[in-house]
Amino acid sequence: MDQRKVSLVLASLFISGSTIFLPQAASAEPAGSSGKVIQSGRASWYGPGFHGRRTASGETFNTNDLTAAHRTLPFGTKVRVVNKKTGRSVVVRINDRGPYAHGRVIDLSKASAQAIGISGVASVDVAQL
Repeated sequence: MDQRKVSLVLASLFISGSTIFLPQAASAEPAGSSGKVIQSGRASWYGPGFHGRRTASGETFNTNDLTAAHRTLPFGTKVRVVNKKTGRSVVVRINDRGPYAHGRVIDLSKASAQAIGISGVASVDVAQL
């Protein structure tokens, strides 16, 4: 092989191989109409004191995962949470029970909350996917 072909092959291997090692980034998605809105209300986030502890589903809580706590939805259910103020949305997987604070409909992991611009409490729509 000539030098140019070797360089192209190595470059393509590097590029394709490097994606294997990249962590999955938390990203907000534009608000869409997919899924039926099942709840509207206030959302908050939790994590600092719970990171590494067991959730109600039995898995280890990771505040950097796109997960959430809901009172009644089955574990593993995916929902789209839309921040009504920003219009940003994120898809999360239910893996815990809560929230236990009065007037809240969902508790988001820190990564989920950050993805849609929540730093405290915010009004949201929750749509089951």
